[in-house]
Amino acid sequence: MDLPPGIPVTSKEGVVCKLRKSLYGLKQSPRAWVGRFAASMKKFGYVQSNSDHTLFLKRHKGKLTALIIYVDDMIVTGDDQAEMQNLQKYLASEFEMKSLGDLKYFLGIEVARSKHGIFLSERKYILDLLAETGMLDCKPIDTHSEQNHKLGLYPDQVPTDKERYQRLVGKLIYLSHTHPDIAYAVSVVSQFMHSPIEDHMGVVMRILRYLKVTPGKGLMFSKYGHRDVERYTDADWASSATDRRSTFGYFTFVDGNLVTWRSKKQKVVSRSSAEAEYRGMTHGVCELLWLRRLLRDLGFGPKKPMDLYCDNKAVIAIAHNPVQHDRTKHVEVDRNFIKEKLDAEIVSFPFISSEYQLADVLTKAISTSIFHNSLDKLGMRDVFAPT
Repeated sequence: MDLPPGIPVTSKEGVVCKLRKSLYGLKQSPRAWVGRFAASMKKFGYVQSNSDHTLFLKRHKGKLTALIIYVDDMIVTGDDQAEMQNLQKYLASEFEMKSLGDLKYFLGIEVARSKHGIFLSERKYILDLLAETGMLDCKPIDTHSEQNHKLGLYPDQVPTDKERYQRLVGKLIYLSHTHPDIAYAVSVVSQFMHSPIEDHMGVVMRILRYLKVTPGKGLMFSKYGHRDVERYTDADWASSATDRRSTFGYFTFVDGNLVTWRSKKQKVVSRSSAEAEYRGMTHGVCELLWLRRLLRDLGFGPKKPMDLYCDNKAVIAIAHNPVQHDRTKHVEVDRNFIKEKLDAEIVSFPFISSEYQLADVLTKAISTSIFHNSLDKLGMRDVFAPT
């Protein structure tokens, strides 16, 4: 450590500075750490990705090495074994760290490999959560939400323990990183963090009962031999019983594997189902552009327009028709943004019927049979299930 400016240098031995505040928790600490690490990686020949600033890439003789960092936990991968070994030695000389070998456990996410692909799950995290809440012996249930539920804020409702509710929902939010099947239910219960009632807590307990069915369920990533980028987007118009805002959701597949998903209530009230779907489509196009840049950084950029599947013909017509001013005044910026990407042949909007719309599970509570059929198409598996 260096003495702060203004402190006279003394020649007395054994004199130290007494810290009145811990170095940890300072606002400038994360920025200083990221700056120091990025400078060190760039010095070693790595390039920081503009699409994801936690990703560092290096190409050498046609081979790629990638490092991604979260605070001080890192994953190193690639097809250049010699470079990965050199990187580990370099990082060990620059920082106090060690290699933990092949990736098996990262931030609560369990990683398993086989000839079929890579499997991600949070089985231990779920079992610990069930044990903490006393739900290990609960009666399991097939779906996380009741159909046609009307969850909202109503007067004269019985409040529940706010701190416990927020703690449980926070853990479910983290769990949804590997569980797209609960994304919609978690999105709904997270809207009432400020004033939860017993009905809201009941839905949280139902989610835990659903997780009890297959705690080992997760995502399987396999090789399908193509690099197509596809997205399914949908919106449930005026679904919120409190403020009549719509809920939109999307799934994104790369090479046939599910990579991103989201379920979120829109920030404004839409006056028609077409408007709600159009706003959701705009968010989808934005993320497709980000994903396209990220894949190009990795050297796997899509060579054809990325498909965004929508089950609303009116929305597709509006996207292709620049003249419908009366119907699109309130989404004029979104309309021009999408038209620009269509003209550049970056995206395309093929129609898909509602029965094949995978994003339905992110916008509403659907029947048990449709729900589980959708999970199979999303690539969710349970490798711990008995054969």
